[in-house]
This record gives sequence, structure tokens and C-alpha cells, in this order.
Amino acid sequence: MLTSGAIAVMIPAPLMAQEQSQRTLTVQGQGSVFIPATIAQVSLGVEVEAETAEAAQQQAARQSSAVVELLRSRNVEKLQTTGVRLNPIYNRRDGQQVITGYRASNSVSFQIATDSAGELLDTAVSRGATRIMGINFIGSDEAIAQARDRALQEATLDARSQADVVLGTLNLQRRDIVGINVNQTSHSAPPVPYQRMEAMTMDASTPIEGGEQQVSASVTLEVRY
Repeated sequence: MLTSGAIAVMIPAPLMAQEQSQRTLTVQGQGSVFIPATIAQVSLGVEVEAETAEAAQQQAARQSSAVVELLRSRNVEKLQTTGVRLNPIYNRRDGQQVITGYRASNSVSFQIATDSAGELLDTAVSRGATRIMGINFIGSDEAIAQARDRALQEATLDARSQADVVLGTLNLQRRDIVGINVNQTSHSAPPVPYQRMEAMTMDASTPIEGGEQQVSASVTLEVRY
């Protein structure tokens, strides 16, 4: 005989645990720290013109050697040659392009303390440098590393705070952090004040202000609730 009765549907415990573990919230936190830009990264060079290629190259070599000798005497860091060029100069004569001379250029880059950069640039011009191609300001490696750690801490706290606000608004409670992703940090340098400036036109002492460098970090948290 068949008898009627209540039918109970039981949800297996593993399935309930799986559904519960899928209740997650993903948040991304940001952190930024500013540090003094105490190091100037400088790129400068020599550019000369002469009637012959040999004369142009020799003159550029003499002036470049004087500039490099100065930089070495000042114990600049990361000194390296970044370019050596020799190009003909063309002008139009009687409807045709003809070579009227040659232009030679040598360029170097180096690092120096920001508060010493202005005086060194002035002296480099007096020794033969004719172009300041660029100046970039950064913090020291140690300062950047410490700032990165602080920025990561700020980003982590920011992400956790966002999760608490969202869950609290919904009357939910944060349980575990089930996922952490540390995104790439960035080092934003101050704006570059010079771009290919004609160094020979600078009559007064060159003021150099490094400003601050921004170090930023981003952290993504996956929060179970």
C-alpha cells in the first residue's frame, strides 16, 4: 500500500558550503605617497657646425671631452654617452640641394643631487656644452622603496575600508580575505622644465627646483561575506 507523507529535500552540506563561499566582494584600493625629488637626471650635449666633416667632428670631440672631464671631476653618477652623430648640412643653390657644411653632436646623461644641478649646468656651458636636452627629477632608491611600502599599506587599508562600507550598508559582515592582488606600483616624476634648450643663451645662473615625486600603489582584495 502507498501512504502519503511529507517529502523533505535535503541540500548536501558540500553544496551549501560552496554557495556560501561564492559570496564575495571585489574592491580595489589606492595609495599615494609624495617624496622629495633629490636627484636630477640630466641629458646635455655639444653640437657644432663646420665646413668639413673632420673639422666638425674634431671640434665636437674637444668640447665633449672638456664637458665629460668636468662631470667626472664632480663625481656625477651613471655617466654615459647617449649619442654621437655627424650629419651633412644641405642648402639649395641654383635649384639643387648641395652640402654646405657638417653638423656634429655628442650627448651624455648623468645623475647629480638636485641642489647641485644648477651650478653644474652653468659650468658645463662654459666648458662647451651647447644643449640641455632634458632634466628629470626623482627620489633616491631608498626613499622610493620606503614610499612604495607606505603606498601599499594605504592601498590595502583603502580597499578594506571600501569593503566594510559596502557590506555595512547592506547589513552584511566581512568574513575572510580570500584573494589579494598587488598591482604594479608607479613612480611619477615632476614635469621636465627644459626640452632641447639652447644652453648658450642662458646668461643668468640656472635655478633648479626638484619638487616632489609621487609613488602610487593599487591593491585588489576579494572579500568573503
